[in-house]
Amino acid sequence: MSINYPFITEKATLQLDNSNKLHFIVDTRANKVTIAKNIEKEYGFKVVSVNTMTTMKSRKKAIVSFEDSEAAHEIATRLGLL
Repeated sequence: MSINYPFITEKATLQLDNSNKLHFIVDTRANKVTIAKNIEKEYGFKVVSVNTMTTMKSRKKAIVSFEDSEAAHEIATRLGLL
């Protein structure tokens, strides 16, 4: 699986509340399509878009947007982040 763990910071929490987006640290070899498929398979919500970037610590971070307006809150609650 390409998803390592959710990434929660103050900025990530604001995007969770305002934009229905979650941040994840993913495998550096994973591409956007693989990340979207794994998120949909693992959590059962339709992914609209995936943006990726490399952090200063050489980790790959994915910002995932969901189709359902409450999907990010539901997933964060399941994971115990909220």
